[in-house]
Amino acid sequence: MSTLEVSNLNDGTTTVATTFVTNGSAKAWCRFDGTGTIAIQSSLNTASLTDVGTGDHTINLTTALDANDGAHLFSSSNFHSGRAASGTASIIRVFVANSSHNLADNNFVVGATFGDLA
Repeated sequence: MSTLEVSNLNDGTTTVATTFVTNGSAKAWCRFDGTGTIAIQSSLNTASLTDVGTGDHTINLTTALDANDGAHLFSSSNFHSGRAASGTASIIRVFVANSSHNLADNNFVVGATFGDLA
């Protein structure tokens, strides 16, 4: 296998260090339907989902984060809010609430996580 090593990328106007690109890119993202039998609709670095309970899901990463300290951002539709927390370096716990702040399932949940991969 060949390896390409570069320290900068340039589009003709702007030069950016490759470390900026790799460190600032989402390491995983997922869009899923959290109702009924939950299902991934589109994703990167997401192995599977687990339905823990109403409005409570875990996203199981294909490749774990280096530590249990990534930055996780999640949201859902229809005035629902999303909140994420690390379960472990390879699991992200996602909670979805309705406008009354009660856990609720939602058909459109989307989010991303940032951090270093293991």
